[in-house]
Amino acid sequence: MKSRSIPLVSLCTAAAAWLATAAHAVQDLPGGPAVKQLNLHPPVTRIAQEQHFLHWMMLSICLVIFIGVFAVMFYSIWKHRKSQGAKAANFHESATVEVVWTVIPFIIVILMALPATKVLVAQKDTTNAELTIKVTGYQWKWGYDYLKGPGEGLSFLSTIDSSHRAMSDSGDVSNAPSDYLLRVDNPLVVPVGKKVRIITTANDVIHSFMVPAFGIKQDAIPGFVRDTWFKADKPGDYYGQCAELCGKEHAYMPIHVKVLDSAQYTAWVQEQQALAAARQDDPAKEWSMEDLMARGAKVYAANCAACHQANGKGAGAIKALDGSALVKGSLAEPMHVLLEGRANGTMPSWKQLNDVELAAVLTYVKNSWSNQSGQAVQPALFTAAREGKFPEGESSTSAAPDTPADNLSVTQVAESAAEYAAPAGGEVAAEVAVQGPPFQIFFATGQATLDDKAQASLQQAVQWLNANAETPIALSGYVDATGSAEANAEIAKQRAQAVAKALTDAGIAPERITLRKPETITGSAGADAQARRVDIVAAQ
Repeated sequence: MKSRSIPLVSLCTAAAAWLATAAHAVQDLPGGPAVKQLNLHPPVTRIAQEQHFLHWMMLSICLVIFIGVFAVMFYSIWKHRKSQGAKAANFHESATVEVVWTVIPFIIVILMALPATKVLVAQKDTTNAELTIKVTGYQWKWGYDYLKGPGEGLSFLSTIDSSHRAMSDSGDVSNAPSDYLLRVDNPLVVPVGKKVRIITTANDVIHSFMVPAFGIKQDAIPGFVRDTWFKADKPGDYYGQCAELCGKEHAYMPIHVKVLDSAQYTAWVQEQQALAAARQDDPAKEWSMEDLMARGAKVYAANCAACHQANGKGAGAIKALDGSALVKGSLAEPMHVLLEGRANGTMPSWKQLNDVELAAVLTYVKNSWSNQSGQAVQPALFTAAREGKFPEGESSTSAAPDTPADNLSVTQVAESAAEYAAPAGGEVAAEVAVQGPPFQIFFATGQATLDDKAQASLQQAVQWLNANAETPIALSGYVDATGSAEANAEIAKQRAQAVAKALTDAGIAPERITLRKPETITGSAGADAQARRVDIVAAQ
């Protein structure tokens, strides 16, 4: 008995320690959740106040009905029980009873519906807004664009604080702050007492913009525009979260709304406009390696480190960037990944970043940890890529053998991008030396057969594969989101199979070739041509 009690005491001690840690970590957050909260969030808008009233009114009516019905039922059971000699009456079709139990519920429903309808109509009245903000849901962050009113023209992304994400990954929340998993780098800032119209949409999957203290919850749906509004009655910090299950990082896209008084809001707008003007990015500018690395480190920390980790090692199904063959190889494939995403959204598209940010983060990844490629990716390459002109072969910053990659002029980069760009047929200049994958094989619309230009591109791949006989490869087909998804996937599969057959006919061993599931490209310029291709990439 004694031997059993020792583990039991240890278990109880551990449980008590865990409870003490949890109690220490959980604190009230003004404008957000509270410990042992039973009611709705304290309202700070008129709509939220009306919702509170409706909540309690409906609950009170339901409670009265519950007590009345069960009181009559229990009284009848008790008063007319058989032991007291009660005999069941035999009657039916009482017109009085029929009228009573129809009219009374009808009156109750009308009494409940009138105030509810009034509030519902008010919730949808977004007219006469003094400030209009577009809110875009991304996997997994929020984008805010000030469209009309004070602050018009401001635009930024709001991402969860990286230290909170690191704390969550570690599992040690003993020192978690009161705003744990709700702190962001750029909160949404609005003025107090002003009607703010929120227009919601999404970039990838369905999200939902919800701030309980304001009484608002509006779905953000790709390809659709929805709207809601609020008018905060007092300054403060108010919190919400995405309320639609939107993927594996769903828990890490909080909403922080900072409500300022008029003077503070005006000062904030002026400050943000000055900062925006100071950091205005020019994709035609030539950036040095040092500037790209410094900028790229910030972009990586804000957008990439949550999944790939600060050390680039990845985790679980998340691919490592440190030592990655994809990162250390040519430019085209990682550029495709950044602009289009991969694995049906597991790796999201980052095309919402501007060309300078994309070039900077790719430069940072290519020159961090053990990668050290020495390549500086200029924004002009991403500008061309958004139009469907991706570089071919080795880094397209290597325009000339004697020109260091990090010392190219903007003109050289633009010329290099034009030289290596694969047009709709996938033709590559004959004088360009065959470099490593990815190789892009383009097809005609609706076709799965290789034309002359596709055959020329395929021969370059065969030449490289014969020279690198130990390298396994993968074939990735691409489609767009128009028309039938099943038909698109089938033609992408047929194209990949056609490329695989052409490779094996050219002497490439079948065991070296892996066929991947087709990827969907949506919403990017030049996607029509890019969605009619099969990429030959080095398998990882």
